Amino acid sequence: MAHELLIPQLGVTMTEGTITEWLVEDGEAVQEGDVLYTLATDKTETDIESPAAGTLVIVGEIEVEYPVGTVVGRIE
Repeated sequence: MAHELLIPQLGVTMTEGTITEWLVEDGEAVQEGDVLYTLATDKTETDIESPAAGTLVIVGEIEVEYPVGTVVGRIE
């Protein structure tokens, strides 16, 4: 079962975020808790971890602003 990677809402007023860097390559195996990408908001940068083990499929591009809830990848 695939796990979708969504832009998380990191604060009450957060409405969008920007992926500044993918730390894992597309198609690489990851473990639950591995840091996948860095998400920047107007207030902070946060490392986002994998919710599950599997293979990373990247959909989202770096330096693009995405609304909260946008699918930017999945773990298969």
